[in-house]
Amino acid sequence: MAKEGRTYDAAGVSLATAEAVVERLRAAVESTGAESFGAFAALHPLDDHRLLAASTDSIGTKPMVARPRGLLRNCGADMAAHCINDVMTCGAEPLILLDYVAASHVELEEVAELVEGAAGVCRAAGVALIGGETAEMPDVYREDELDFAATCVGIVDRGALVDGSAIEADDVVIGFSSAGVHANGFTLVRRVLETEDYDGGDLLAPTRLYLDVARSLRGRALAFAHVTGGGIAGNLARVVPEGLRVEIDWDSWERPPVFAWLARHVDEEEMRQVFNLGIGWCAVVRQAEPGELVIGRIR
Repeated sequence: MAKEGRTYDAAGVSLATAEAVVERLRAAVESTGAESFGAFAALHPLDDHRLLAASTDSIGTKPMVARPRGLLRNCGADMAAHCINDVMTCGAEPLILLDYVAASHVELEEVAELVEGAAGVCRAAGVALIGGETAEMPDVYREDELDFAATCVGIVDRGALVDGSAIEADDVVIGFSSAGVHANGFTLVRRVLETEDYDGGDLLAPTRLYLDVARSLRGRALAFAHVTGGGIAGNLARVVPEGLRVEIDWDSWERPPVFAWLARHVDEEEMRQVFNLGIGWCAVVRQAEPGELVIGRIR
């Protein structure tokens, strides 16, 4: 089958615009006293010794694929894991989650599937799902569409903060496998599905929770990167100090089958910028230990 060279931008999502929005809003946000704007988790002083860490995100268009396949519960799990993972990138312990469901017309069973999926991840992480909002807005959302978003809040001691500031040249990047596509890039995935169907479980598998991974690396990790929109290199660039860069060995791991399917329609460079390609979490360390997957180095 001939590759069609589909792109995220042509599908309707511009990563460049997303970056421009962050920069445009930076001055206004930082004028309120906010710290680490643009990072995976925003930080706010709780007292002289502790910081609150918070992250909010939406599930995007994954429900448009999951809903007709009866897998909305996976999307609920995605949302909780995504926000909890983001909070953990700074070394924080996640504490609470709040969710937001919106649709043209609320269907009780669908909302229950989403919230129950999120609650399962929260139980596994020891995070309290303390509340949220359900909104019915027929003039905003199209029929049979819904949105799911969440906010996670955690806490970290200043002395335990992981922020990438100690990274040096020749440090090592170790990678941890994803369960598949996770929750980013589905606008492009949907365009590919119009050409060729895919029924492998790694298409809609929930985002992997990396809580145990993050905890096991405390004291060693110089930085964490949760690989979401922007791909491996793009997300690592968010934690590497200015003047340094990440050199990725793209052949150092085996990609899940779903990415071979996508690669028949999407160019490699676009794949690297949009998808996690089988690595959902990265840590920068001084040296790798036996058994750890080295996927790159700092130059």
